Amino acid sequence: MVDIDAAIGYVMAHGDPVERARLSYLRTGQPATPEIIDRLSDGQMVEGGWPASADGQVPSVDASCFRLSELDDLGGLRAGPVAERALHWLAGAQRPDGTWQEHESLAGEAPAWAMPGDPEATLYLTSVAGFWLTAAAVETDPYQTRGHYNEVLARAAGFVASQLRPDGSWPSFLAAGWHTAGLLHQQQYFYESSRVQIVLGERLPDMAPADVAAMAAALRRVNLGDDWLLRNARKRLGETQRPDGGWDSNEGPIFDVNVTLTALRACR
Repeated sequence: MVDIDAAIGYVMAHGDPVERARLSYLRTGQPATPEIIDRLSDGQMVEGGWPASADGQVPSVDASCFRLSELDDLGGLRAGPVAERALHWLAGAQRPDGTWQEHESLAGEAPAWAMPGDPEATLYLTSVAGFWLTAAAVETDPYQTRGHYNEVLARAAGFVASQLRPDGSWPSFLAAGWHTAGLLHQQQYFYESSRVQIVLGERLPDMAPADVAAMAAALRRVNLGDDWLLRNARKRLGETQRPDGGWDSNEGPIFDVNVTLTALRACR
């Protein structure tokens, strides 16, 4: 089992003010102070998104989705100008075919999963952007009766579903899988979402702790329920938690606190 107290202690000992505020919200539902939200909104562009780097000139889909995930850990998707501007920009950045791609000017600095024009990156960014617009819609209307981003999400889900292979796998990066499963489930592509989840379950034993945490947190976020995949993911997190309470990041120790917060979100 996951040692929740040890994980909390790790974040308290090693987290920065924003990370400790995220922990507070996860534990108690205490909204972040305006000062913390201001720190997260630093660098938000006039269009509403965030650039890929500090001196970037155009907003990035990948960077903006990461910021939305941080805001979500602070209760920031519910309301407020920062999230509203970001979500409005993200919805407006969808391409006519239902996809998202980074601006072509970012080709020289984009990582593989965000490379403009690359089919694998396009599927990944479409699943992630669709997922966070879904999360925002669920946050404001759990049963999605008021039509938040309905047309945008329908186009995104249609494209993503069309890319799935017959066995439920997808021609993109691992993380596209759980974002795809959440997006498709919420758009009532239940069969397609289930196929993706089966593939994720098969890959679970070989996943890094950071990927397990991200998958479980994402599927919990969009009301997938307490199903077999989530239970197995939490079991895997219990097996990979370090003695100090944290989990290893795929990007090095500097991101271990973020992974630990994600694991807590998956297990709360």
